[in-house]
Amino acid sequence: MDLVQQFQKHWQKNFCHLSPANCQLLLAVSGGADSVVLVDLVDKSGFSYTMVHVNFQLRGEESERDEIFVRSLGEKYGKEVLVKKIDTKLYALANKLSIQEAARELRYHWFSEIIESKLQNPGDPDLTSVNHHLSSNLFTATAHHADDTIETMLMHFFRGTGIQGLTGIQPLLTERRLLRPLLCFRKTDLLEYAQAAGLNFVEDSSNASDKYTRNFFRNRLLPEIREVFPTVEENLLHNADRFREAAVLYQQAVQLHIGKLVEQKGAEWHIPVLKWKKINPLHTITWELIKPYGFTAAQTTEVIKLLDAENGSYISSLTYRIIRNRNWMIIAPNNDTTAQHILIEKEDTSIHFQNGSLLITHTSDLPGVTADCILKTVNAQQEAFIDLAAIQYPLLLRKAKTGDYFYPLGMQKKKKLSRFLIDLKLSKTDKEKVWVLESNQRILWVVGYRLDNRCKITGQTKNCLHITYLK
Repeated sequence: MDLVQQFQKHWQKNFCHLSPANCQLLLAVSGGADSVVLVDLVDKSGFSYTMVHVNFQLRGEESERDEIFVRSLGEKYGKEVLVKKIDTKLYALANKLSIQEAARELRYHWFSEIIESKLQNPGDPDLTSVNHHLSSNLFTATAHHADDTIETMLMHFFRGTGIQGLTGIQPLLTERRLLRPLLCFRKTDLLEYAQAAGLNFVEDSSNASDKYTRNFFRNRLLPEIREVFPTVEENLLHNADRFREAAVLYQQAVQLHIGKLVEQKGAEWHIPVLKWKKINPLHTITWELIKPYGFTAAQTTEVIKLLDAENGSYISSLTYRIIRNRNWMIIAPNNDTTAQHILIEKEDTSIHFQNGSLLITHTSDLPGVTADCILKTVNAQQEAFIDLAAIQYPLLLRKAKTGDYFYPLGMQKKKKLSRFLIDLKLSKTDKEKVWVLESNQRILWVVGYRLDNRCKITGQTKNCLHITYLK
């Protein structure tokens, strides 16, 4: 059986509800051998698809080369290619992430944005290749293969992520509309197919560097283990299958315990202290209970200690707090993550809110005074320049509200913000996500959309507030 037939058989086994007749795919294409083979197999299997490529701008000319190659791949197959350029280093710095974490977060966030946009706006001209009647079954497909599962299992094992982490990469995540149809193939299978089919691809030079965690496992650890256990990869793949079945039983038991413990009250979850303390096994159930709220495995022991702590004691994750409140443990959202009003003082240099981050500097290095210079938008970031003389601290970053108005850049008359957003043809959910930056009860900026004309820099401006908005 050739690789195309194996691919189609694997697809039927794992994604039987999706077929060329009823679904549309967004193919994540880096330009490497794996993603090029994915494109060829999907194309030969008759699926309707669009290629999507992220230029992370991490490897200079090589990143540009990859983008050009993927665009040429689109021409070869006669398919549309959507490309997004992102300043990954800046995003990683602003969000205190590693480059790997930032790239992954940005990549999947963009894929989700495309799908959400298509589902809400089926006539979106930016996605003309997506057939309207297939849009309800729109999925992103990535080129992860069996070797990726092996490496992921090992990384999860050493990080201590528990039994679920030992199941490797999942073929289908329905809630994220994400599927991985190459997980049954080894890397060597894909390379042999590419060679036999005469497929060109590009090599990522960073794959040879061990500074990235995955590359260390791929290039150093696995070859060393293979010298002692020659069939280590096959054994790990078999183990992954067994762990998946065990994980199903494990989750059933865990949810049964948690269901008897937790009482939801509005945005909070309440658990009786005595019931929690009597749970057996205490450490395992505690970890599974706190994990969905952003707590780490290392915090499990501290949460257990909290069961005997003084009233009012608490421990926090980035998004939630667990509070000892007399005879109850309360899991509640952190105030800073749900804040609708954020004060910005003169000394603040970065602000994180629901829509992203603002990086703030004061400068006398002024851009030109045209609208394009005062408010520049490039891919996932926007730069705004505001006359420092027009503002008064503290500034207020808040959700837009009924009755808001401002003077849109380039206009001398005020306009209701609600009418401005209607003119932009934003969806209801997008309107609900709009934030504004104001000074002394006067809007300076509808964040991500338009500056107020009264605070723009002019020929008389000496100093300005430079804000970079990272979505």
